[in-house]
Order: sequence, then structure tokens, then C-alpha cells
Amino acid sequence: MLDENRAAGVLLGLACGDALGRPVEFETAAQIEREHGRVTEMLANGTHDQPAGTITDDTEMALCIARSLADHDGFEPADVAERFVAWYESGPFDIGLMTADALGKIQSGVPWDEAGRRVWEQRPEGQNAGNGSVMRCVPYAIAFADELKRLAEVSRQSSAITHADSRCTYGCVVLNRTIAGLLRDADDPLGDALAAVEPDAPSELLDACRPVPDGIDEATLASSGYVLHTLQTGLYHGLTAPNPEAAIVRAVTMGDDTDTVGAVTGAIAGARFGASALPARWLSTLDSSDELRALATRLAAADP
Repeated sequence: MLDENRAAGVLLGLACGDALGRPVEFETAAQIEREHGRVTEMLANGTHDQPAGTITDDTEMALCIARSLADHDGFEPADVAERFVAWYESGPFDIGLMTADALGKIQSGVPWDEAGRRVWEQRPEGQNAGNGSVMRCVPYAIAFADELKRLAEVSRQSSAITHADSRCTYGCVVLNRTIAGLLRDADDPLGDALAAVEPDAPSELLDACRPVPDGIDEATLASSGYVLHTLQTGLYHGLTAPNPEAAIVRAVTMGDDTDTVGAVTGAIAGARFGASALPARWLSTLDSSDELRALATRLAAADP
């Protein structure tokens, strides 16, 4: 059984990064500096005009996955897709373009295991490898931390429901293998993850992640919605910061896709330090914190 504090840190860290970044999403670092200095508190209003502590599609879709895993004691991709569609039909205030296109296709009758591929095939390079699957995938790292081959399989399959590009599918594997390694106190979680995918993963993904953390000039990091930017930046901040708050604040302060980069960073830092290291003032404001903690406990104790 995994340590419940560290498992909860993954989901709560994800949600804290998401909610801290939500009010300043799409702003530049300079705009954030002018308006807020450094974003260290859960802010109200801002982008999407929501109350302080509001989570976005990043955490909402992760909740769909976590609930499905807990309810079925394992991965049922059709059920995950069904939950995604139900969430899509609820009219979320924030949803990525590729995700909306793929879920719209499933809603119209396209099989769940074809919709993401069809969307990917229709999009040109530059618009076909967003971060919409890596932002939500971390519940699998908790549920399958002891089954690394299965973790890789479900990470890729779940990503492909909406994001079928190999940079996305293998990006989910790298992130989840890294988090699973952190939960199991591996000596080199990211190195192990990259070694596992090296024979098959796209070279662009490997080239982005191999330099992390020591070969990265922090000034070169980007925080756009491109999956490789999100992964490289999230891994760097999540693996190098002295605590989860510093990791998430650094990620959010970069601007651009602040909620998703913050969420990925938070999940990694949460796996390193545990939920108890997250600021209590954030957790007390955060949407769904009790359910996230309860689901993490169920996934950590499960045997999928």
C-alpha cells in the first residue's frame, strides 16, 4: 500500500496548481508581475471570473478518472470516456479545443477509441499535441504504482481518448512513471521513466525531458499549452523546488497556460513531499479537497 499522504499529495497538488493558476491563465509573466507581484494566494475573479479556489478542467477531468478507477477497481476506458462526455455535457467553463472536439465526436456516436485519433488526424502540426491529457492523467500513477507495464498501457490508452499524438500518449507515460517512482522512493524516477519509453517514444519527447533537471537553463523554459513545454517545465519545477508551494508559485508566475503547468508541477511536487506539505491556507479554500483526498486514499489502497 502506498503512503496515503504522498498519494493525496498528487491529487491535491494537482488541484492546488490548477486553482492557483486559474485566475491568471493566459496572462504574461509581466502582466502577472504588474497585477499581483507573485501569485501566492488563491485569488477570486480573474480569468473565467470564478471564486477563489475554483478548479478547472484539469482537476475536473482527473476527478472523472479517479472516480472511475475507484468505482471499478481498475481501468475501464469506456467508462472513463462516458464520464468525460457527461462532464462535457454539463457545460464546463473551461475546456481545451482538442478535448471538446473529441468528446463532441463521442457524443455524436464515434467510438471512444476512435474519436481522439480522428481529431488528431484532422489537425495540422502545431495544433495537434496539446497538454489536455497530461493535465488529467495522474490518478493512474497512484492506482498502478506497483504495475509499471500496466501503468504505461493505461496512460497511453486514456490519453488517446482525446489526445492521440504520440507526444501526448507517451508524455502521459513519462509523467505517470515519474510520479509512481516518486511514490516508491526510486533513486531516479524520471531517468527510469525515460529509459522505459526510449525504444518507442518520439525523439522530441525524449529530447525535451532528458536534460531535466540539471541540464536546463530555467530562463529557456516555456509554459504554453504544447505538451512538451508543459512536461519539461512541470518536471523541472516539480523536481527541483524545495517545497510544493515554491514549485507551484514558480510555475504559475511564468504566465501563459498557468493552470495546467501549475497542475502538472503540483502533482509532481505533491508526490515528492505529500499533502501535509501543501499550504493549509490553499487547501482550506480549494474546491473538492475532501473528495480528492478520499479518492487518493482509495486508489492507494486498491489492487487494480
